[in-house]
Amino acid sequence: MNFLAHLYLAGDDEGLIIGNLLGDFVKGRLKGNYPVVVERGIALHRGIDSFSGLNPNFIKSKRRIDASFGHYRGVMVDLFYDHFLARHWRDYSDVELSKFLINMLRIAEKYHALLPDRMSRFIPYIFAELLPSYLEIKGIGRALERISARSVRQNRLGNGADELNKHYDMLYGDFYLFFPELRGFVKEWIESNLLK
Repeated sequence: MNFLAHLYLAGDDEGLIIGNLLGDFVKGRLKGNYPVVVERGIALHRGIDSFSGLNPNFIKSKRRIDASFGHYRGVMVDLFYDHFLARHWRDYSDVELSKFLINMLRIAEKYHALLPDRMSRFIPYIFAELLPSYLEIKGIGRALERISARSVRQNRLGNGADELNKHYDMLYGDFYLFFPELRGFVKEWIESNLLK
């Protein structure tokens, strides 16, 4: 999953929120470099990614995307699912998306010292521009173009939004089945790892 889903799934626990935000930036074993609650959030992020990658509905979405996108299909589905979450936010939260993002920005700024430099510079952009842009297909397209430009491998990600347009209803159908399963996984993970 991408930023929006990870943040949403972390709930109200600030440690889980920051850990989920850091998840793609921290590699390898967790060695006590972060507070325990934040490392649990990183572990949750990794659990979410593992669950997603093995989920039949997520896999079905990847297979809908043209094979020429190769291993980037998973990245594309992550973003497509964040788009569906943003578009259908009211189905999953009583808090308006704009207010949710303001609160997430406040928490990220509070824990600014824990964030890597390459991430902390982009925090205002992430919450004020990037995540709100996920409401529209063109916003997903711009995000894919940025990922494409940063990749050292030649890729077709810049054209990725065409796949979202082409398979929109079927991809949304996959997400609709997938997301409750992911929420169930996260609930169980939190009960097993935090409520001891």
